[in-house]
Amino acid sequence: MSGDVHVLVDKTEVYQDGTVARIRILSVPVSETFDDGIKYAFHYGKASSDHPIIRFDNHHGTHELHLGVDTYECEFPGVATLKRAWRSALPFDKRADW
Repeated sequence: MSGDVHVLVDKTEVYQDGTVARIRILSVPVSETFDDGIKYAFHYGKASSDHPIIRFDNHHGTHELHLGVDTYECEFPGVATLKRAWRSALPFDKRADW
């Protein structure tokens, strides 16, 4: 990883039912692609699936919400707000981990 990129959060939980939850937040240089200086992913899905149950990310600079095979461009209200939205979509018994 470049010296200008810093891992702020990198947490993964693997569950007995075959699902995985992960939050990864990086501080990156401010650029045209990452104008907030943040690259993030809030992921929850089946470990064996190519499509998440829910994921917020900006891997390509565009803020996106992924629901299964569907992808929607979304606003960026801030990392804390996205985390709350993502956490509220998790099954109730898994929310305490986050």
